[in-house]
Amino acid sequence: AMSAALVGYSSSEEEQQEEEEEAGSRGGGAQGTPGASAGRPRLPAPAGLLGDPDPEEAVSDDSSRHGGRVRGFPHERGNWATHVYLPYIAREEFLELLELLVSRARTYVPSLAAMEEFHLSLSQCVVLRYHWIEPFVRCLRERLAAFHRFFCVADQVKVYTNQNKTRTFIGLEVSAGHFQLLELVSEVDGVLEEFDLPTFYKDPSFHISLAWCVGDLSGRLEGQCLQELQDIVDGFEDSAFLLRIQWEQIRCKSGNKYFSFPLR
Repeated sequence: AMSAALVGYSSSEEEQQEEEEEAGSRGGGAQGTPGASAGRPRLPAPAGLLGDPDPEEAVSDDSSRHGGRVRGFPHERGNWATHVYLPYIAREEFLELLELLVSRARTYVPSLAAMEEFHLSLSQCVVLRYHWIEPFVRCLRERLAAFHRFFCVADQVKVYTNQNKTRTFIGLEVSAGHFQLLELVSEVDGVLEEFDLPTFYKDPSFHISLAWCVGDLSGRLEGQCLQELQDIVDGFEDSAFLLRIQWEQIRCKSGNKYFSFPLR
């Protein structure tokens, strides 16, 4: 039943759609335009960065095909949606906790669907031209090579919407490990600036998204619902052990290609 809204939408495109919108979800912090670094030749700006698509383009992207969601930017040949993140491998106990949270939250928002993959974003979803992928990944690899593994704790339930309010998420926000995450983002931002791409949000709320629904339903999920969800997390027997996460690798997804960067 969870995938009912996703019928007729190829899996890779469906995933890309989710990543684009999830990478745009945040808990606040306006996004400034990155300044061009002095002395470096400017690359031509990629077409159609995240934001409102052209009205004509928006019409051709039939939102009825994917659960009424609107693509953050028009899908164009040669443009590769690219996202840098920390993958979270869900254990059985985590899926049990997820099931408890989603079934409780559905009493407030019945259309809520659980995420099928879990990650913590280190970048927005940006657009790369095909021939930029290899140099972009090489650049990331160089900058991330010195990073060590670290722990963080993600145990605060929080409600997010994506930038254009077409989608609402329930996530687990990081309460410890924020500093290391900011250091990682600053390296990823450095790479994005070199390619003239938008950097991450200022003052980001780092989180792992658990569930989503179409539209801005944050009003229904905040307050009473949020408190009940937090009580479930706090009372879950494995939660202290479960939500203390050791990150072992960073991943970059570009279109349908995945690149991994192990932490030391």
